[in-house]
Amino acid sequence: MCGKVAATFLFLILLGVRPLQAVAVEKPSENKMNVLFIAVDDLRPELRCYGNEQIVSPNIDRLASQGLLFERAYCQQSLCAPSRSSLLTGLRPDSTEVYDLSTHFRKKAPNVVTLPQQFKNHGYHTQSIGKIYHGSFEILSRGHRDPPSWSVPPWWPKPRYYYTPEGVRVAQRVFSQSREGQRGVPVDEWVHYFVRGLATEAPQVSDDVPCDGQIARKAIETLREIKDKPFFLGLGFLKPHIPFVAPKRYWDLYKREDVHLAEHRTRPAGAPEMAFPRRTELRSYDDIDDEDNIDDAKARQLTHGYYACVSYVDAQIGRVISELERLGLREKTIIILWGDHGWKLGEYNAWSKLTNFELDTHAPLILSVPGQKHPGAQTASLVEFVDIYPTLCELCRLPIPEHCQGVSMAPLLEDPTRKLIDAAYSQFPRRQLGVMGYSMRTDRYRYTEWVKDDMVVARELYDHRTDPQETCNVANDPKNAALIDTLNPRAGQ
Repeated sequence: MCGKVAATFLFLILLGVRPLQAVAVEKPSENKMNVLFIAVDDLRPELRCYGNEQIVSPNIDRLASQGLLFERAYCQQSLCAPSRSSLLTGLRPDSTEVYDLSTHFRKKAPNVVTLPQQFKNHGYHTQSIGKIYHGSFEILSRGHRDPPSWSVPPWWPKPRYYYTPEGVRVAQRVFSQSREGQRGVPVDEWVHYFVRGLATEAPQVSDDVPCDGQIARKAIETLREIKDKPFFLGLGFLKPHIPFVAPKRYWDLYKREDVHLAEHRTRPAGAPEMAFPRRTELRSYDDIDDEDNIDDAKARQLTHGYYACVSYVDAQIGRVISELERLGLREKTIIILWGDHGWKLGEYNAWSKLTNFELDTHAPLILSVPGQKHPGAQTASLVEFVDIYPTLCELCRLPIPEHCQGVSMAPLLEDPTRKLIDAAYSQFPRRQLGVMGYSMRTDRYRYTEWVKDDMVVARELYDHRTDPQETCNVANDPKNAALIDTLNPRAGQ
């Protein structure tokens, strides 16, 4: 009998199938390094530490001065759920098969060990506050909560956005016309749903009233509770995701007339139509009549709102880090801050994300490790969000699971000039057309192929040495044919 069991085991191994095993959970150790894992929704590299002198972001700037700022970090898909699912599993979108907001990664990979789950399995207390996995506000019961990842159930703030009389009036009217309102749900219940009323609002409220202030307050309370055990604490801030609602004092940090408008507001010359989505979330807001024809006044209002939300979130992040320092935890806590993808602020006459362009795939990433060799350094090395999982494992001396498709960025802490990878890979589907856009970013080029039934139906090539804002597609220029033959955006998938 034993021989048959051994033979079966060997057969499974040869097939690449691992027999089910009980997960061994390590005991906590006082020497473990904590992780403060900060996600910021829709945050593009629109920060002072990234070169925008107009932005008021002192707390994130301070974190960058203590850590390593990644100048060229790229998400795997510029949409919340696919980006987060990829980052948290260490798998690329073609492996998770998460391309939209509704699919859960465990449908394709039911037994994958997620990043926080790996920490939990090795003796850490893991906890989620706010938006780490993609989630929904609706009755606080939907979304990708993934219980195996966490030691305690995830916590979400009360999901209300609007506070001014006009904002409340519009939100209630919109809700009454929504699917829930038509079902007879009481209008006062609109606060439990993600209601798209006004695109901006500047209420006279304290920081703790909107969602992100609630997240910061809960994080501070949680740090006090878990300070004596090793922890992986995920904080998912919701701003600057639209609607751009932040306490008025953060709007007052900026003068509307001084707010920068996008320099290039036309689509890239020669770009295929499929490079852009048919519609984006901005169209859903009550005060947006036509996303394709937003005038300068409205563009300034929206951009002003985005800036205000960035400064508001920056202040909340500062509150949490200050408490970490007060508790004496800073010297044994790794802090990593990332935006899940970029966001267009009128560039290409477009708003939101949902493309393979640099504006949408490029996102901020800052890593601060106690005792690191070059605090305040910046690295131009290309990195991807799938690299975060193995990086945190290496830094915390945890085994890196074999399924991880990224590489550790830890060597860049020793030498920020080092080159880790040749290209960063992203993708985005146009499901109504049955095509997938695969994109790669090298040191010099962004090259994208739109693929249908394994056939390339359109190409894009942008030369960042001469065209850093990706304004002209030169893929069809005959002189670039030999170059294109050397580029393969599907290699990383």
